[in-house]
Amino acid sequence: MSPDPTQPIPRHLLPDSAEIVDGRLRIGGCDVGELAREYGTPIFIYDEDHLRARAREAVEAFGPGVAYASKAFLCTAMARLVHEEGMDIDVSTAGEFHVARAADVPAAAMVFHGNNKNRTELALAMTEGVGRVVVDSFDEMDRIEALHAEGLAAIDVLLRITPGVEAHTHEYISTGRDDSKFGFTVSTGLAERAIARAKQSPAMRLRGIHAHIGSQVFRVDSFARAAEVIASVGAPHDLEEVSVGGGLGVPYVLGEEGASITSWAGVVHDALGAAGVSARVLAEPGRSIAAAAAITVYEVGTVKPLEGIRTYVAVDGGMSDNPRPVLYGSGYESFLVERADAPRDLEVRVVGKHCESGDVLVREGHVPSDIAVGDLLATPVTGAYGHSMGSNYNAITRPPVVFASRGDARLVVRRETLDDLLRRDVID
Repeated sequence: MSPDPTQPIPRHLLPDSAEIVDGRLRIGGCDVGELAREYGTPIFIYDEDHLRARAREAVEAFGPGVAYASKAFLCTAMARLVHEEGMDIDVSTAGEFHVARAADVPAAAMVFHGNNKNRTELALAMTEGVGRVVVDSFDEMDRIEALHAEGLAAIDVLLRITPGVEAHTHEYISTGRDDSKFGFTVSTGLAERAIARAKQSPAMRLRGIHAHIGSQVFRVDSFARAAEVIASVGAPHDLEEVSVGGGLGVPYVLGEEGASITSWAGVVHDALGAAGVSARVLAEPGRSIAAAAAITVYEVGTVKPLEGIRTYVAVDGGMSDNPRPVLYGSGYESFLVERADAPRDLEVRVVGKHCESGDVLVREGHVPSDIAVGDLLATPVTGAYGHSMGSNYNAITRPPVVFASRGDARLVVRRETLDDLLRRDVID
């Protein structure tokens, strides 16, 4: 039987600490409505203990060296949190590296990714002593070797291979197929050529191989198939490490179910064990750490019924704080935080305030039928790829981020001001 979308928002889509008291949602022991009024809307509210629990689960499931994929959500507080819980951090640009270092994360606890790392980024990695550089192309090898010839120290590397595995996810976030901008393709022999070159290079210490098949992957058997390819490629070379990347899917809407980090790790370990791999197994979860830990809260500004068509509910954010629906057609749920246990008996389309017809947050949302201007509307499971992919489109200021835990809330990213929008302008 299909789930009933008119029922109150299901608890499994809310952060771990979420509770409803007299109809009002609380996260981390804090009243969400009160936080929204104190810090303004839109606002990202994270359950800090939820984040810590998932980070600890990842370390327990994969062991030391498992890295948080910082592209999912990064600020200094988040970098510090996952490092405190024993995770390394996966960065893919000089900017992400800079944020992590500002949080006192050692360079040795970072994995530096990216399909087109420039000389500046590679020099930074080599000078600072990054734990691993994930090498993605022969051109990148050229740059590393040139920098080493100029006097920079050799570095530990993983080679990113393209395993040719279909991840059954959106085209834009499917990265393991042969037709991909990422990695050395196994089927064409590029992976073997890359391994041979790295083993002979004085600039690189080859530690292992890496593969990432995509993001928001629900079918864990896809990870098992990728692990089998990794095993077959690495077997002749007696490598120390293999990394299966990240990409574990999380449920966003009714009817979706996702595997736990522990279950994912079990599938990967079983597949590699069956293939006789004894190397250390690494992974890079991001979405599965951060996504369900947060909600985004908005204020309703317009309720526009169009008879015989639909009802539009416009809020004070939009594609600038959550571009996933526009980019990928991603689905979300909607509910009112101060009537969180009320039936959601009105179907609506939740839209933002941008000058775009495509500025849609929830295409098929449900809310109580007495929704009104001024209500606080939330979308759950927004802890990954909302804040990190946000923009200033239409010169909108980006929202703040609050961490809530055990009755206390702390601001970890302040709201941008209108003056912030001018800080980089050169004004005569």
